[in-house]
Amino acid sequence: MPLRFSLRQLEYFVGVGETGSIAGASQRLNVSSPSVSAGISQLEVELGVQLFIRHHAQGMTPTAAGLQILDQARLVLRQAGAINDMAGDLSGSVRGSLAIGCLSTFAQIVVPGLRQSFVQEHPEVRTSQIEADQSGLFSLQRQARIDLALTYDLDLPRDLTFIPILDLPPMVALYETHPLAHLPEISIDQLAPHPMVLLDLPHSAEYFMSFFTDHGLRANIAERTRDMAVMRGLVANGFGYSIINVRPQSDLAPDRKPIRYVPLSGGQRAMKLGILTSAGSNHTQLHKTFFGHAQRWIEDQADRLQLNPTGRATGCQQSSAASRSIIASHCPS
Repeated sequence: MPLRFSLRQLEYFVGVGETGSIAGASQRLNVSSPSVSAGISQLEVELGVQLFIRHHAQGMTPTAAGLQILDQARLVLRQAGAINDMAGDLSGSVRGSLAIGCLSTFAQIVVPGLRQSFVQEHPEVRTSQIEADQSGLFSLQRQARIDLALTYDLDLPRDLTFIPILDLPPMVALYETHPLAHLPEISIDQLAPHPMVLLDLPHSAEYFMSFFTDHGLRANIAERTRDMAVMRGLVANGFGYSIINVRPQSDLAPDRKPIRYVPLSGGQRAMKLGILTSAGSNHTQLHKTFFGHAQRWIEDQADRLQLNPTGRATGCQQSSAASRSIIASHCPS
């Protein structure tokens, strides 16, 4: 019996199933909400099954049948993507879909520009992005909901592979009149007595706390938040200092109050920004091309994006040839 539904309808179905709403799927897939709604309705008619329970103004929940079909739909889309990738490899072209995960703390700084530059060079590629914390990215990678992720080298599991691109040394964010704000650099010993606003994200918080425990000190945590913008607001309004690795594009908090950023002294371990992918994956031409492009783009844009604002030499900033060899070792032809 010929199939009467399309891969596009399955994409709409999976998009709604994973975001919980027509609007969420529309935003993720970059198509209109009416198109998504019509595609879902047509798919239900063709399958003869109700896939979702509609909640007025509260999104959509998959039915029991919808949950079973959702898993199969993901598998079909992955297999269709593999066929497209294989065709690209055989023809030597770069095309297909690429789902990019990114750590939420710097996604807004890096991912939009990187995606735009990649698609401009490779117009047959369709990219999408998902932001999450470190644990969330691990889960998304294992579920094959993303092809790769831009993140830090924090508590990396053995079943995932990390390709480093750039070192990001830690810095201190302080309100303008903080007693330490006038210093050219600040030590952990100087910070310890002062109230701290901790960016309390999985793995990141442990990394920041290690600066103190390694020196036999305890941080004076006054506030905790999982949101970068809230952290900046708390700092600018005098609730304490914070420690970060990616400097925001503006020296103003969301409420327009100023923040000073000062290097953290003492040779504290820098976070490495890089690409996370599944260990042992048979990477396609699309993946390998994106790895190389991301390496070059991030290195070229590091100063503009203030990814290394201290100006210190960093371990991952190698020659172009050496950098490419790192990627080649993880992505054999």
